[in-house]
Amino acid sequence: MASKAPPRIFSPARRMALRRRMLQLQQLPDAPRYLIDDMVEDVLERLSFLRFEPKTALVVGDYSGALATQLRAQGVTVTEVDPAMGFVEEQPWPFADIDLIASLGTLDTVNDLPGALVHARKALAPGGMLIASFLASGSVQKLRDVMLAADGDRPAARVHPSVDVRAGAQLLQRTLYADPVADHRHLDVGFRSLERLAGDLRAQGLANVLADPGPPLGKAALARAHDAFAAAGEGGRTVERFEILTLSGWKR
Repeated sequence: MASKAPPRIFSPARRMALRRRMLQLQQLPDAPRYLIDDMVEDVLERLSFLRFEPKTALVVGDYSGALATQLRAQGVTVTEVDPAMGFVEEQPWPFADIDLIASLGTLDTVNDLPGALVHARKALAPGGMLIASFLASGSVQKLRDVMLAADGDRPAARVHPSVDVRAGAQLLQRTLYADPVADHRHLDVGFRSLERLAGDLRAQGLANVLADPGPPLGKAALARAHDAFAAAGEGGRTVERFEILTLSGWKR
């Protein structure tokens, strides 16, 4: 019996276009990259704690280049790829016998997350490790509430569905990783305007890539969104929370 195709939640074409735009925006002065910085720091801390010293590494999605730079300084041979350049996580990966795969900020927008995790495991060498970080359930809840307020009686899907830590742990077990670990942490960031939040999301590759992104907000809906965003804050500043889920496991 043929396996059932995963639901088409995200648009691969919109996803690629968004990440290409992100790479352009990251060239601007003071481009926000606090999420990727947090993910890179976390990977390095995990490797240090585990005393795991890979000889080869595949880094997916780190547009800052910081993780590859740090690993190369430690003598690791590093390959960098990104969905913006046509790398497709949901198809067999053209790599093999990799000691470390670090996937940063991309797996939350694939339609077949279990398939992507299987392909990653197959690309690992025996004894190799996957560390995958991406936004999780509970992220940008203020934005979700603002969009609901803006749409009124006819809410549209505008913010991505996401995975929680329990589902992440189940996915690692389902895709046959050894010693699977799923954990999460949060990062709180204050914004003085809805436009600044939207700009930060675009610049970090986190804007809407849903297959059905919903209709554009009209003038009245946009006004309601601004009012709701301001009402959610205090002292002219609204704090948004980013939940980061990290999945790690080994290939035995």
